[in-house]
Amino acid sequence: MTRVLVPLAQGCEELEAVTIIDLLRRAEIEVVTAGLTEGPVKASRGTVLVPDTTLDAVKDEDFAMVVLPGGLPGARYLEEDGRIRAILERHQRQGSYTAAICAAPKVLASAGLLDGRRATSYPGALLAADFPKVELVDAPVIVDGSVVTSQGPGTAMDFTLQLIELLAGRERRDQVERALVRPA
Repeated sequence: MTRVLVPLAQGCEELEAVTIIDLLRRAEIEVVTAGLTEGPVKASRGTVLVPDTTLDAVKDEDFAMVVLPGGLPGARYLEEDGRIRAILERHQRQGSYTAAICAAPKVLASAGLLDGRRATSYPGALLAADFPKVELVDAPVIVDGSVVTSQGPGTAMDFTLQLIELLAGRERRDQVERALVRPA
């Protein structure tokens, strides 16, 4: 089964985190949620999330994709965590997908993983002056090679459906989307 790592930091955006976890699991993709620290994660709006494990327990494992939820201060904690950077760099070298939404594309940019790529983020999270090697695009979801970025809570469903398509194919994406009763 395809495995995806979703690191959860204190102050993450819960709508993004839950949408990513829920839809990937609906697509029968194994999702491993890993807290940066032990114990529950209090998201940006006060929702408490209970990770499956800790980042230390899975940091050396391989995944088909690593997906970073945004939100503040969660994305900042991801950016400051050397384990996250090492995981992202290793997975990119291996050709695995990396994905980030909202403020989290800055984590990828700070690690140099968006250099020479097209990307999007929450407005103002990525600035051209700070990341001149990144082509910033105002679009809900951008796929550039093995990197996927998205803008924020309102694009979380489109973002995750795109991740499903990349990991499990268009047919699986369509099955999940139909069951959600999304308007055309």
